[in-house]
Amino acid sequence: MTERRTIDLNADVGEGFGSWPMGHDEALLAVVTSVNVACGAHAGDPVVLQRTLDAAVRAGLAVGAHPGYPDLQGFGRRAMALSAEEIEATVLYQVATVDGVLRALGGSLRHVKAHGALYNQAATDPAIARPIAAAVRRISPRLILVGLPDSALLAAGREAGLPTAAEGFADRAYEPDGSLRSRRLPGALLTDPGAAAEQALRLAATGTVQTICVHSDTPEAPTIAAAVRTALEGAGYRLAPVDPVAPVASAGA
Repeated sequence: MTERRTIDLNADVGEGFGSWPMGHDEALLAVVTSVNVACGAHAGDPVVLQRTLDAAVRAGLAVGAHPGYPDLQGFGRRAMALSAEEIEATVLYQVATVDGVLRALGGSLRHVKAHGALYNQAATDPAIARPIAAAVRRISPRLILVGLPDSALLAAGREAGLPTAAEGFADRAYEPDGSLRSRRLPGALLTDPGAAAEQALRLAATGTVQTICVHSDTPEAPTIAAAVRTALEGAGYRLAPVDPVAPVASAGA
């Protein structure tokens, strides 16, 4: 009997700040298999971080750090002209913060996924991708670096000796070249649960991704995540976190 293929379902969470909540974290934690927790640079604060990590640990989820540009006002979705040293330092600072708080709560960090503009730029620019990978490697060579398939970020991760995982998005539109459609353009978000589930199935069927994301700030995110999970399990996929030990080659590797 052929073993069912495993795929991870992740969500970006912990992106509230002070009195301003963001997203649908509680509902998502009941559906996904891993989470990427904001580190306080693009979103989040110490209390939100601690509460989110504690909830993720209690839910038994795989936990990752979600570092971004230090840009609270722009939610990390605006590009910043940082040097390689600055990128490595801010990613190191952010990931180390999540790692430390998580350890204090009895958990352990499994992966790192950059956020927003930092993620998108690192997909195509090795000069941005390499300092991200270097910062992650300094925390632990066992951390999984998450990025788009065939991206400069995953290439930099492999060069740094990190395990990597290629990611697809259920709730984001793609351009013909495989890049994500800019959020400034119409149709950038898929808010229909059925359409998102269909896209997740297409992504999984390609065999090029190990994890699929639903953003917590997408309208109706919990409904979308539930539809995606139901569709994947109905198609015979086993939902589980990416293996934290064995190196995971990105598509094309």
